[in-house]
Amino acid sequence: MTGTAKPTDGNAPVALPAAGESISAARKAIALVLKRGGIADFTFEARILIEDLAGGSDPINEAAAIRLNDALARRLAGAPLWRILGAREFWGLSFALSPGTLEPRPDSETLIEAALSHLAPRRHERLRALDLGTGTGCLLIAALREFPQATGLGIDLSPDAVATATGNAARNGVAERAAFRQGNWTAGIDERFDLILSNPPYIGSAEIAGLDPNVREHDPLLALDGGPDGLTAYRALAAALPDHLHPRGLVILEIGAGQEEAVIALMEQAGLHHLASHRDLGGHIRGLVFGHRR
Repeated sequence: MTGTAKPTDGNAPVALPAAGESISAARKAIALVLKRGGIADFTFEARILIEDLAGGSDPINEAAAIRLNDALARRLAGAPLWRILGAREFWGLSFALSPGTLEPRPDSETLIEAALSHLAPRRHERLRALDLGTGTGCLLIAALREFPQATGLGIDLSPDAVATATGNAARNGVAERAAFRQGNWTAGIDERFDLILSNPPYIGSAEIAGLDPNVREHDPLLALDGGPDGLTAYRALAAALPDHLHPRGLVILEIGAGQEEAVIALMEQAGLHHLASHRDLGGHIRGLVFGHRR
């Protein structure tokens, strides 16, 4: 696809990136097309598309122009940026995406920050980590990168997610310390862990229809739908986690807006003790830390 993009705001058509253009000119053209298409962060997205798809050629070559124009067409049709590129950064690492995985998002980095905060004295111990609902494997893999002697297990209901996470462990240099398998929470697991991480589905079923289309139409429903009140997964975790946590171990859970009190109550009723709540970059409570009572 080369030539011009149809205007969406009554302005004249704009030129699309073409072979022979400089990187700078192509980036400006992409930004203008995205702006005309209603993309709010058009400057950022134009830069990312150029960085990922131009192939380092300046001026851009024919193959790069085709990649950029195909990506633009998909973006203007509503596909999320990171789905188009097939990967997204998390904790400074690159994670491949697939239809069975959520996009890793910056808010979830709160869980890794919490782990580092609470387990700092044990950072070089041979810890054992468990990631439930692992998706891309981003939480487990990021944790293993920060705890260099640790090993971990990631569980997901989706075979696609398991395959994607396995590839991401190799992509990020922890394949020898990470294993992934299909499963339903802790079913079939007979060991205890020093660190249990989970970003479970926590959106109420009735709220799914009102989500941003980038999420609703592209992230897997299995990873979003938390049941009628958004707490179904937390009830399952509360029942299972105490028996799989070492006496000195920690559980760190991601939660949605307004769920802090309810999730703390579920975990406390199951015998775990609430140690701390951590805020994300937007100032919202995002990560809850629990341990055994001592």
